[in-house]
Amino acid sequence: MAPRSAAARAVSPAPDLLTIGQVLARLKPDFPDLSSSKLRFLEERELVTPVRTQSGYRKFSPADVDRLRIVLGLQRDHYLPLKVIKEYLADLDAGREPTLPGGGDVPRPSMLGRERRYSRDELQRVAGASPMLVGDAVSSSLLPAADFYGEESVGVLKALVELQRSGIEPRHLRTFRATAEREVGLIESALMPVSRRGDATSRAKALELAREIAGHLEVIRSSLIRAAIGRLDS
Repeated sequence: MAPRSAAARAVSPAPDLLTIGQVLARLKPDFPDLSSSKLRFLEERELVTPVRTQSGYRKFSPADVDRLRIVLGLQRDHYLPLKVIKEYLADLDAGREPTLPGGGDVPRPSMLGRERRYSRDELQRVAGASPMLVGDAVSSSLLPAADFYGEESVGVLKALVELQRSGIEPRHLRTFRATAEREVGLIESALMPVSRRGDATSRAKALELAREIAGHLEVIRSSLIRAAIGRLDS
């Protein structure tokens, strides 16, 4: 989507437009790490184009907020780089039905609203898990020890239920946590030149780069696993 011209953006705001603080108040319950510098960074990358008042203040429409939910949700849940997300939004704007790289489906924008939160009992019931499996998942650091859980935890627990049917228990997956921590250390080392600057814009760029690196690592990991499985049939 092409950014609006400066003349088009510098208009008198409509009554339903939101300040950057109001946008943060709406989105931070679902995206706690969101900051004003992150919003400005997304604007700089032309993922969202708020209008500007005559005084130069940013004002966001409800559609802008929905668009930000899509961007932030795709970053958080799919580790997509902003370039890919921008292409996805362009496809949506053109009326097409975009999919994730590799063919995965992405929920439509109307479905990317506020994430539901589950108590531990609700999480167990929705995932079809036993109390023992939930406890084992927490003790193996595959699920956090929390009062409430999001959709990602539901997906993890459902996967653990299916793995258990094949005889794979949470204790067998403890090395996954250690591997993830090693990968985070690798990402932190790669981010050092950017993150050491310390300013808000650099922190936003470092977070985006971290997601890009994580996505590339996931591609390599999946490829290695598929190759190993292929050797089982040889």
